[in-house]
Amino acid sequence: MHQIVFITGASSGLGQALALRFYRAGYTLALVARRINDLQTWVNVQGISAERCRIYSADVAVPSSIIAAGHGCLRDLGTPDVVIANAGISIGMDSAIQSDLDVMTRTLATNLVGLAATFHPFISLMTSRGSGRLVGIGSVAGIRGLPGHGAYCASKAGVISYCESLRGELRSSGVKVVTLCPGYIDTPLTQKNTYAMPFLMSPEAFSDKAFQTIERGTSYQVIPWQMAVVAKLLRVLPNALLDKALAGRARKARSTDA
Repeated sequence: MHQIVFITGASSGLGQALALRFYRAGYTLALVARRINDLQTWVNVQGISAERCRIYSADVAVPSSIIAAGHGCLRDLGTPDVVIANAGISIGMDSAIQSDLDVMTRTLATNLVGLAATFHPFISLMTSRGSGRLVGIGSVAGIRGLPGHGAYCASKAGVISYCESLRGELRSSGVKVVTLCPGYIDTPLTQKNTYAMPFLMSPEAFSDKAFQTIERGTSYQVIPWQMAVVAKLLRVLPNALLDKALAGRARKARSTDA
């Protein structure tokens, strides 16, 4: 019997790369996206078997929507072995502009609350079974703040802390909580960035490393390894040095800047 993986944000970027990597490893896919027509087209092009794939429409920013998708997976396939809360948005903001507070609300609803809502339908069932992996996609941007990127950085810092809290809660249950923190990955989220992106990685290369990490049940991993070194340095870098390093760095584009 095939193992099951439930993946949000599966219509592009990391979500597609992760889906394909797990499919090739023999998993049955439960894929969630808002743009399900795009997702279905991609599934067909990749030659993914309909017998090993279910597609669910959901807006991760609306808890009732993503929870309903989770219940659909439980109904159709049963309790998944792996749940990957991958859906996320990345938009620049300026706190001096009132309308940008809506950007922060939307970002936190998608990237942080949506992650918790993604896990929600499965936690009790996984703990009762005594196995499973809940995977949160954080970011190196969640370690220290970046100019113009307050909403995204705050949301990913929240993901890291939330997953750490959940890991402690489930430590004796047999359920593993895995936090993955990508560096710069060549996806639609980063392709409009106007600043340097060191150690840029393809989604396929990331998904291969991520798959290995998830299979091991490693609690926390920065990918690629070069960014793991950078992340360790960022944690201990004094504020004055960080501020100097970021001086003059281009800001993340706001939604009206594109």
